Amino acid sequence: MKTQVEFRSSKFPPYEGEEEEINPGIWGKRLTEYLAQKFREGGIETKEMAIEDWGCYLPVQTEGFSLALCCGHQNGDDDQFLVFTEPSTPKVKKWFRTIDATPHLSRLLDALRQILESDPEIRETVWSDTRKA
Repeated sequence: MKTQVEFRSSKFPPYEGEEEEINPGIWGKRLTEYLAQKFREGGIETKEMAIEDWGCYLPVQTEGFSLALCCGHQNGDDDQFLVFTEPSTPKVKKWFRTIDATPHLSRLLDALRQILESDPEIRETVWSDTRKA
């Protein structure tokens, strides 16, 4: 399952002081806010974003396990971004059982794909599978 996407867009510049809050050259608040709004419009509820040293963590409302999108600017050009899911696999281990997250993960990824493909200011999307072979 392809759970990571890289793309280019000048639509999500850093807020003033954001790089100092996260790390130099790293930002993602505007992108995360944009995705949270688009998900809400599509019926996917998110929780409050958390700022991490690598970008922004956007929890998605699910029952029984944690699911989130991780968003941030890529090192390199100011218009390079990366979004990936956590977890990156459809099977989630919790305590002594395995949860099939496929329906939730598929719905989230389908919505993300639709958001990115429908926005003319987002280009050069490249999806990949982050699981180790």
